[in-house]
This record gives sequence, C-alpha cells and structure tokens, in this order.
Amino acid sequence: MSHSIGISLGDVTGIGPEVTLKALSIAIERNSSRFVIIGDHGVLERTSAQLGLPMRFVVGRLSDSIPPSAVLVIQPGKSLPESLRPGSPLASEAALSWLRFGVDRCIAQELTALVTAPVSKESIIRSGVAPSFVGQTEYLSQCSSTPRTAMMLLGYDDRGKWLRVALVTTHVPLKLVSSSLTREKIVQTIELAGQACLDLGLERARIGVCGLNPHAGEGGEIGREEVDLIGPAVEEAASSGHNVTGPFGADTLFYHAFKGEYDVVVSMYHDQGLVPLKMIGFETGVNWTLGLPFPRTSPDHGTAYNIAGKGIANSGSMSCAIRLAEKLSRLRKRS
Repeated sequence: MSHSIGISLGDVTGIGPEVTLKALSIAIERNSSRFVIIGDHGVLERTSAQLGLPMRFVVGRLSDSIPPSAVLVIQPGKSLPESLRPGSPLASEAALSWLRFGVDRCIAQELTALVTAPVSKESIIRSGVAPSFVGQTEYLSQCSSTPRTAMMLLGYDDRGKWLRVALVTTHVPLKLVSSSLTREKIVQTIELAGQACLDLGLERARIGVCGLNPHAGEGGEIGREEVDLIGPAVEEAASSGHNVTGPFGADTLFYHAFKGEYDVVVSMYHDQGLVPLKMIGFETGVNWTLGLPFPRTSPDHGTAYNIAGKGIANSGSMSCAIRLAEKLSRLRKRS
C-alpha cells in the first residue's frame, strides 16, 4: 500500500461516522491504500457495532504498521462522552481539532490525502469554538496558508455522465455576491479549474463560465458584472492559454456542459453551481478543494442530524470522495 488516506471524522453527532464506516467497509476490500481515521475510537467502535460491520480498529500512531484489513485510528485529545446532543459544542471542538491534525499531517507528507466528513457551520459558530468559521474549505485554506484555492464539486448520474463545477464565491449571502466578485478571483478560479481538469486527465480542459445575471446580463442591460468583470476575466485567462469561453447564461451553459461540450463550469455563486450538480449527482457528488498542497475531498452533504444514528444514511458520496482522494494521490505520486 503506497498511499495513506486520512479521514477526519467530522461532527460525530451527525452521520459522519456512519457514512465513513460504510464507505470504508467497501474501500478496504480494494487493498490499495492505508486508511487512517482521525477521530474518536469509542464512537467508531459503537457505530461499527450498531451497523454490524466487522471492522478492526487499531489505535496508534502514523508510524505504526497495521494489518492490511485493519484501519488505523488516531485520536488527538480526550475521548468524547457516549451521549452527545446533535450539534454539541464538544463535538464541534473535536471536529475542528481533528481537521487541523489532518492538515498538519498532510503538510508534513505523513498523509497523502485528506477526506473530511461533514461538520455543521451553524453548530461550530454557535459553540464559540470558531465564531468566524465559514466552512471547511476556507478553514483548510487558512490552516495550510494557501490563499489561492477554490471549491470544485463533481458528480455523475446513473448513466455515468459527469458534471464538474468550480465556484468563484462559496458561502456568501446572495445579496453580497456581486460585491464579492473580482476579476482576480474569477481568473484564479478559471486557472484552478483548468489545472483540475489536467489533474483528472482531461487534457482539453474545456471551461465554460457562467454570467451572474439572467441571460448573462443582456450586454449590460440587466447588470454590468458580465461587461465589467466576468468578460474581461475570461479574456485574460484565454490570453494565458486556457481553453475558456463565456460568460454565458447559467441556464443554457449547464445544459451544454451536461451534454459533454465542456469539462468544467465556473459558477459565480454557491447555489448557481450546486443546484444542477445535486440534481444529477446527489449521491455521487464530491467536494474537492483546488489549490491546496495536498488532495482534499469530502462528501457533498451535511451532518443530517435528523437521521443520525438510525443506520439509514447513504454513503455513496463518501465512497466517491475516498475514491477521488486515492486517484489524486496516485496521480500526484506519478508526476
């Protein structure tokens, strides 16, 4: 096994432990990577027993050798109580400490990739652990001192048709999106999206860029962002050699992208990109943070407190996140 894939367990009062163990029960059969869970050992044992998954956990250090069929567990900090209410401050604090541990180990090249189980932004903020917390993507960028990052979501439908979306802005109130857009951010997202295509082996790297306004602003008649910001950013990126066109109305661009005419769509804001992505690939969607010095992926869903502990959570997105982390680790090692 040449890759050590770290998995931070996320908010344990949500479905993170369940989808992690369900996905790992399949992944370890491939015998292609070493899996390291960063989280609470007691939570894992109880969840495994509840799900009836015969998994073997070994609590230790990254330097330890373990049997191929076992999962190494690293538990920074104290054990969590057995019973925690959904969104518990203790769970939020632990989730962030595990996330930070994973980042540090990836930077030290002790882990080759990091998969992050879901956390709740609301619970983290309300707990007081990190009052300015915006999301895991932004937190990872801050922890790794990486200013040039972007969020990409990718998934496929039941016929194997892919959709890939890179976001210029992420967790921003809709009324602030326009003021958050800059030419520099748009160019950066186009560049990172183009590199992501190459990392995935999509050598043509065809990029379509959404406008912000309906019909891409109708030449400035219903918004100036396309004329003043987005269009010039597309021209700048194209002049640097990127295969990029736009801005286009999002409603038509996603249609053409899903038909295979583009490899990735650059979207101006969160829901503009995620609504079509989740429509076609809700159970296969993966969040990939572009620009980090290590591969980071996560399932494209939240903590789902309402079904936590019931054993009914779908682990498809987590399985896809683990597979992508393994793929990116292999590709980075070859390059």
